Amino acid sequence: MSTAILTGQPVPGSSLEGDLRSLGFDVRIASGTAEAGTLLAGVPAGQRVAVVDARFVGHVHALRLGLTDPRFPLSAIPGAVTARPAGRQALIRAMAREDSAEPAGGTTLVDSLADRVVAALDADGADVHRPELGSLVATVPGDPQTRNEARQAVAAVDDEAVRLKSAVKARDGFFTTYFVSPYSRYIARWCARRGLTPNQVTTASLLTALIAAACAATGTRGGFVAAGALLIASFVLDCTDGQLARYSLQYSTLGAWLDATFDRAKEYAYYAGLALGAARGGDDVWALALGAMVLQTCRHVVDFSFNEANHDATANTSPTAALSDKLDSVGWTVWLRRMIVLPIGERWAMIAVLTAVTTPRITFYALLVGCAFAATYTTAGRVLRSLTRKAKRTDRAAQALADLADSGPLAQALAGPLKNPARRLPGFTAPAVALLGGLAVVTTALLTGFGGPWTAVAACGYVLTSALAVARPLKGALDWLVPPFLRAAEYGTVLALAADADVNGALPAAYGLVAAVAYHHYDTVYRIRGNAGASPRWLVRAIGGHEGRTLVVAVLAALLTASQFTVALTVLAVAVALVVLVESIRFWVSAGAPAVHDEGETA
Repeated sequence: MSTAILTGQPVPGSSLEGDLRSLGFDVRIASGTAEAGTLLAGVPAGQRVAVVDARFVGHVHALRLGLTDPRFPLSAIPGAVTARPAGRQALIRAMAREDSAEPAGGTTLVDSLADRVVAALDADGADVHRPELGSLVATVPGDPQTRNEARQAVAAVDDEAVRLKSAVKARDGFFTTYFVSPYSRYIARWCARRGLTPNQVTTASLLTALIAAACAATGTRGGFVAAGALLIASFVLDCTDGQLARYSLQYSTLGAWLDATFDRAKEYAYYAGLALGAARGGDDVWALALGAMVLQTCRHVVDFSFNEANHDATANTSPTAALSDKLDSVGWTVWLRRMIVLPIGERWAMIAVLTAVTTPRITFYALLVGCAFAATYTTAGRVLRSLTRKAKRTDRAAQALADLADSGPLAQALAGPLKNPARRLPGFTAPAVALLGGLAVVTTALLTGFGGPWTAVAACGYVLTSALAVARPLKGALDWLVPPFLRAAEYGTVLALAADADVNGALPAAYGLVAAVAYHHYDTVYRIRGNAGASPRWLVRAIGGHEGRTLVVAVLAALLTASQFTVALTVLAVAVALVVLVESIRFWVSAGAPAVHDEGETA
């Protein structure tokens, strides 16, 4: 139970007390600042507490946005302020300041106490969240005429319509905006009224996608049709969980973890289902499935790295960015550009339709071509922006890129001795060295065949180039390309060696290993996004870092037979998955995990 302290004399006919109770608050009334401070001190430390002016007039959803969002320690709207346990001391200090400033014997609140407390919080440097209310009303009228006008303004706006509209992301893809959100928002409301949580809907979406993957694995036309339909149903539920979270403000740390990882689990499980279904029909498309996963993951790493590199950049403008902003003012170009990048809505719709009417091989070909074009388009645009802007990147950005690089003990050990030579090299050295080292090991794996020593030699060189790439802070204009180049090198080497092994089970084992490592990389991204730091160093060391895993796989391919290599890949995949999952689950269900729910890929 939360507590709301109403300050001042209640206004006859006001529904404020009932509105607050409907939002889960136990309402108490204080006639002045001193009494409000006493009531505030008496609220249990683990509860949310709000201070609300009794003269408040506004929509219930304005109160909901201002007083019940679990993501912010302190939040305020006109006439009301709230604190979660983490912000309680700041609220108590601000209230004490107002109590000492109130004239002796004065109990009538001439101005809104809640607003004065917010001003005191701002003066103390507290981070007070102020939600965007849009057309919603939240005000403290000073006289009967103003109160009447405020009530008329409340009646003129449909509170529920605004709430439903705000449940939908403002920048979704074309397919989601026009083919899913028009009805999924009502599914979200239906779920909210029946007490369902976003986590339950997220889990339902995952189960639906897994059933779709199982249908695709049957290899029959009926199974493929059912798989396509279920994949769309899974995506509808995927949109619904975020809309439900926004509709009912049910954000949680567990929800952050589920939302951050289940989209990838669903998509990659579905790829595996398609590959199994194709195998039942005599067509081996595991290399295509793994290639699609590698390409899609590298696309996301490009997105993550670019955003982190420019997270706090100053002077962050360029002619390319200005042109992009200009194009955003033309309606049709906005939708065209959103569709070109093949976001999850368009991508899943394409996969679902092609699964139902064609073959897994054609589905993967279309997916690879579409994702390759999207990756080229987005990466080229970001390179142009980086080269034409004069941005100064912060230490935080450099640390985020270093964390995304996922360098293990070998690269870290070599980076120290290479630090001084690296400082004397040109600014483009880091991405260039990462690219050349990655190309060398992947090309060697592709061209020299399975079982030879040359890939292991190239992997040793890759360890050296990886160390040189991260030897100095990644603050260069194009240094955000280092993590995606390293991801492509590791994943590409595993794919090439498994394909060269040319035995049953090698590619599925490689698929499992890449999936486990990719999960670790996504987990790192969402920790950074939540300002919780990257994965712990012991975890990175335990699983070897990207360069260590690449070297191990290359050495195994040189020393073992193809069948033994397949077993070794399987063992490695299971070991990495267990270590990564246990640590990830421990972190995301802990009290200190960030609530970054629904901050993933644009639908």
